[in-house]
Amino acid sequence: MRKYADIPSLKCLQVFEQIARAGNVLRAAETLGITASAASHQLAKLEKSLGCQLFDRNAAGVKLNSKGEAYLAMIGVHLQGLMQASEEMKDSDKLNRIRIHSSPTFGYMWLLPRLESFQDQCPGIEVTLACSYEEIDFSRGEIDIAIRHGFPAWEGCEIISVRDEHIMPMASPEYLAQAPVKSLYDLITRRLIYSESTLLRWPEWFRMHHLNQPAQPWLFRFDRSYMSIEAAVMGHGIVLESDLLAGRFLEEGKLVRVLPDNFTHAVNAHHIVTPVGYRNRPVIQQFLNWTETSLRGEIVRP
Repeated sequence: MRKYADIPSLKCLQVFEQIARAGNVLRAAETLGITASAASHQLAKLEKSLGCQLFDRNAAGVKLNSKGEAYLAMIGVHLQGLMQASEEMKDSDKLNRIRIHSSPTFGYMWLLPRLESFQDQCPGIEVTLACSYEEIDFSRGEIDIAIRHGFPAWEGCEIISVRDEHIMPMASPEYLAQAPVKSLYDLITRRLIYSESTLLRWPEWFRMHHLNQPAQPWLFRFDRSYMSIEAAVMGHGIVLESDLLAGRFLEEGKLVRVLPDNFTHAVNAHHIVTPVGYRNRPVIQQFLNWTETSLRGEIVRP
């Protein structure tokens, strides 16, 4: 039977986790506020304690080997649990706080306009919202919930995918009055707004519907969905975007769908991500329940 003295120190485990995520000893040391030499010493101490190497070393840095990957998977959940318990004990007066990090368009176009509804339903909860495409590391203890865009491939987390989101061609009524779309083939000669951030983009959409790619260049091309959608509202052309993100404009009639349902494609592009165990916190559960109810009731399918 192993003794407590045989268990690696928490400092060793923290250093190991940060190096594993950073793939670089120096960057991990900077995150932890220690020297690279101290980080290397802690890692060597851990590997000696376990009796095996956890990383492959090369000139570019370090990379987890198979044993390191297995060890990270086993300890990651427990480190997050310790961090959560410690944070809650230190900040017991701030348990009515929720810190959210969101992809920019979802945060700006869907979440921000509805936060008042959340606070009406759950009064007294302090909400902090930050938006960027950076994938914030939960181990820093800076956020409680991440709303991420893309394909779900985040280890050591609980993931709830947003359902009933659809990608479809949309345009303003003013633009369609000037350049009507009577059939699918009309799109080839219309001004198309290229949204680079969607999971389904114009070239793939054209291939799916067995159409030749348009010969003219993309006159409007944006790397943020909110800019692509706003450009369509302004009458600059037809955009292939999410009805969830454009819901307010569809509801107000500032955007309309261009083609019937069979040219609309369901995607799971947005995901609500939390550290393992965080969903048990009452304030997190309240937010998740509110989000689920709001999403279910507000998908616009004109």
